[in-house]
Amino acid sequence: MNPELITVEIEEGVGIITLNRPEKLNAMNNQLSTELHEAVRELNENDDVGCIVLTGTGNRAFSAGGDIHEQRENDVKYTREELEERNKARSRGSYELAACDKPIIGMINGLAYGGGAVLSSSLDFRIGCENSSFRFLAVAYGRINSTWTLPNQVGWPMAKELLFTARVVEAEEAYRIGLLNHLVPSEQLREKTMEIATTIAKNRRDSVIGVKRLLLQQKTMDLEEQWTAEKDYTTNVSKGARAEEAFPEFIARRGRPLPNAQ
Repeated sequence: MNPELITVEIEEGVGIITLNRPEKLNAMNNQLSTELHEAVRELNENDDVGCIVLTGTGNRAFSAGGDIHEQRENDVKYTREELEERNKARSRGSYELAACDKPIIGMINGLAYGGGAVLSSSLDFRIGCENSSFRFLAVAYGRINSTWTLPNQVGWPMAKELLFTARVVEAEEAYRIGLLNHLVPSEQLREKTMEIATTIAKNRRDSVIGVKRLLLQQKTMDLEEQWTAEKDYTTNVSKGARAEEAFPEFIARRGRPLPNAQ
């Protein structure tokens, strides 16, 4: 693999993947998503890697979410049926990332909004800094997601609040509710993340993998059933809004960041 929109490095048994579209606040287009899932798959199969870290370039954004411009272009280029078929494999990649045998830690260097928040909630846990913030935006633009990820991270009552309101969750609150395991100054973020990741990587790989598999299996409904339930609902009951309908304000300002964006 020769990725263009991510970087991959291995350090002390830890595979580090960095989303690398800083000019777009690491927004996730189809190419980046494909590269990300291929990198996770390769690191999961690499015997030299015992833990994976996922982060973004810069200090502004882990990921600002999906690439709305690409979504808008695809809405014109493809029929709804074709889009659903194209999105099926991409969505399956989200499940495969969450179910990856090896632990994946989110090093949340900045905002994680929309699809970036969904991505962050698919990881095993997250470490953040004062720049970290989250926003689960789906209901604000006529879509549904994170029903199978967020409750497993912060519990049902808080997940309901965050999903129903689509409000911003700043770093201190994220730490308080368990969306962040650790909150450290930004200059210490990589050090703290690597401290934990290398500790995991030094343990017996088969035992760490076994713990993760059992934790996933021992839910009332397993992870894939939760994922399948969400995809069935959003495919057959409440189909997601197209880009033109979902993001009119973003399109109107031609993708320029909001004045108060960090």
